[in-house]
Amino acid sequence: MEISEIIPHIEALIFASDKALNANDITELINNAFGFLEERITLDQVESALNGIQEKYATEFYPFELKQSGGGWQFLTKPTFHSTIAQLNGDKFLKRLSNAALESLAIIAYKQPITKGEVEAIRGVNSDYSIQKLLEKELIAISGRNELLPGKPLVYSTSKTFMDYFGINSTEDLPKIKEVLAEQIVEATVIKPEDFTDNNVYEQVSEEAAEERADEETPNLPDEIDDFQADSSEVETTPESPIE
Repeated sequence: MEISEIIPHIEALIFASDKALNANDITELINNAFGFLEERITLDQVESALNGIQEKYATEFYPFELKQSGGGWQFLTKPTFHSTIAQLNGDKFLKRLSNAALESLAIIAYKQPITKGEVEAIRGVNSDYSIQKLLEKELIAISGRNELLPGKPLVYSTSKTFMDYFGINSTEDLPKIKEVLAEQIVEATVIKPEDFTDNNVYEQVSEEAAEERADEETPNLPDEIDDFQADSSEVETTPESPIE
């Protein structure tokens, strides 16, 4: 099959699916649908078709686009229409996570799999309520137990809903910790003497600075030279300056 023939079938599959489909899923589904064909479509063909579909819906003519999110490909409305779509779901659609929930979610996202006790150790506060809310919103999931800790506590990881919520395809798409910290670096404020409003203070600082410069420029010569005795047999010469 030509790629132009594959594209409509890919669009139909992604549109009808209730979950994100990756390229392997799409390849298998189309080959199953056209099992009578002698030549099966390849993964490379599907990926080329996906790139073409993505370019097609990236234009301003369409209010939605094809994006990789939640572990596969999905049709998603563009951010421009967020406020319009919000009217369908009211406050529930616009409701955001609390700071406490975001803190817990961030720790789980970067440290997963992780226990509730480990989350609390990092945050320094009880996190029962935050984790319960994240479970209710299906942003995290119980992924097992830590067999090495006493009591074998539950461990938590992010879910596919988490990736959909933040519009990423995998946890690898999360910003790196170093990048986040680099953005938070704040340069120190340089205070200059002329910034002082008190002229007396400014004059005093200026005088002290002038004295310091004078001390640096003046060579540090010994005060007493009585102990220095020249050898009469040596020719009298002018001592070299200690400053080169």
